[in-house]
Amino acid sequence: MRKFVISAVALAALTGTALIAQQMPPAPGAKDPSRVSGGTYQVDPGHTQVAFAYDHMGFSNNFGLIAQPTGTLTLYPKNVAASKVSIDVPIANLRTGVAALDEHLMKADFFDAAKFPKATFVSTSVKPDGTTSAEITGNLTIKGVTKPVTLNADFYGAGKAPAMAGGKENVGFVATTTVKRSDFNMGYGVPMVGDSVELKIVAAFQK
Repeated sequence: MRKFVISAVALAALTGTALIAQQMPPAPGAKDPSRVSGGTYQVDPGHTQVAFAYDHMGFSNNFGLIAQPTGTLTLYPKNVAASKVSIDVPIANLRTGVAALDEHLMKADFFDAAKFPKATFVSTSVKPDGTTSAEITGNLTIKGVTKPVTLNADFYGAGKAPAMAGGKENVGFVATTTVKRSDFNMGYGVPMVGDSVELKIVAAFQK
């Protein structure tokens, strides 16, 4: 009898879970370019992150995040090459999970955040590659130094958020590139700490 009761409870739980799953609507976003209406979008700071990774003494590939960038995207679905993007990245939001390292990165050896509180990227050209990818070239400014950088960007998804989440049109991309920190007067520790830094930008925008 005890085994039967336990089995009945388990079956009820599974049935309830299945019913809930059936009632849940599908995700509102999809990798479908036809869902993009175009126009001007604002960065969704709660869902946009800049991840960075670097070599440490040849022993490990460490990483960190900078959250809550701001900025705008002007997107033309029928003329992607005319699109533009501008992003401001707040250096104070950098986190590696190691408090002492975060503190050091704010100092003059690295970002000198008190003097240069943000990094910026402003696009200068967009070169489409098919319908879901593009090379975005622009000027990256860190610590008062501006250098040209090309991002390899992939369309992630688009759609209209549900009413409970604001109901706005959303569009998202993932972009990658590699920069040398010594190009931006942050060569402290090279070569013990790698000069090349891999960047991955998860960018969400709302119209």
